Amino acid sequence: MHSFFVALLGLVAIGWIFNTIELVRGMASLPNLADSTPLETAKCPKVSILFSARDEGEKLPSALATMLALDYPDYEIVAVDDRSSDATTTILQNAARENPRVKYVRVDALPDGWLGKPHGLQRAYQHSNGEWLVFTDADVCLAPDLLRRTLALALGSGWDHMTLLGRVEMYGFFERIAMTFFGFAFVMGSKPWKAKDPKASSYIGVGAFQMARRSSYEAMGTHRRLRMEVVDDMKLGKLMKESGARSAAAIAGSAVSVHWHNGVRNMVRGTTKNFFATAEFRLGLALGRMAGMLMMFEFPVIALFFARGWALAFAAVAAALPAMIEARAAAELGESPLFGLTYPIGALIFVWMLLRSTIITLRQGGIVWRETFYPLDELRRGAV
Repeated sequence: MHSFFVALLGLVAIGWIFNTIELVRGMASLPNLADSTPLETAKCPKVSILFSARDEGEKLPSALATMLALDYPDYEIVAVDDRSSDATTTILQNAARENPRVKYVRVDALPDGWLGKPHGLQRAYQHSNGEWLVFTDADVCLAPDLLRRTLALALGSGWDHMTLLGRVEMYGFFERIAMTFFGFAFVMGSKPWKAKDPKASSYIGVGAFQMARRSSYEAMGTHRRLRMEVVDDMKLGKLMKESGARSAAAIAGSAVSVHWHNGVRNMVRGTTKNFFATAEFRLGLALGRMAGMLMMFEFPVIALFFARGWALAFAAVAAALPAMIEARAAAELGESPLFGLTYPIGALIFVWMLLRSTIITLRQGGIVWRETFYPLDELRRGAV
């Protein structure tokens, strides 16, 4: 039995060594918007910023203000109000009356066979006329020079689809723990540096900011192909790449920022609808991911307290490397590197979020999103 644990810890340690090397090299290879020279006015194509809002009255004003303050000569904002019952409607209607850049589109009823967000983005696209499309959310804040720098990088690199990795605003100790780990796990799982490799199966898409050539997006099939896809942002990246579009990711830092959920409790509740979806609504895959997370993040830490000899050495390596990676990630997010030591707690929160999402989705036979229930069978058929 002792030899088995030594071998198991050795495999985990080797896995972390290879993962660490790949993560460090991969993240270093991603372009940074801060190094991109803003595009000259004469070379700026028409851009349409598209988002679908449902009851976003609290965060929408500040996000919309940054969109209207962009230093870009030719852009429009197409805002879809998806059956909102709060101040969202008034905010967007007033913005459309006061600023000719804003187009207001109201959705009063959701057609059959559509999730609310993909439908809203499809409607936004139908009312847009930009050569480039930016898909974002109603709570995302953008830096004034974002479009000039992003277009300069995309045009200069010959990309058709571009995802930006921005910054998540975090408040409170446990929210910082959870979000720092979430960013770590997302990067490790998606490997955004591989998105530009046409031979790699990796793809990337983040709801806060994705930009696509209109012609490439239309060739992909628009959001009609994502009409029942819960993880629509990531799957947009997948379909764009599969359609032959040249896809890539870049680091935006604070140029794209969002406060995702207010506190861990709201984060857990807010991901109920989509964490099981990331496992394609497959119980075996969800359980496998949970087991993998516990093996990679919890097992080495626990082993530190009872292992001896080679087992202890392997456990130390496997426990130290993720702490170093997360400490670096925390520092880049403007947080203390000491948050690197909290990854075991973050991993447990992550596992609980996936477990809870799985149990609730299976128990109720589907998900509730934007106050609409969607049966599990329809979601599985519509998954991309």
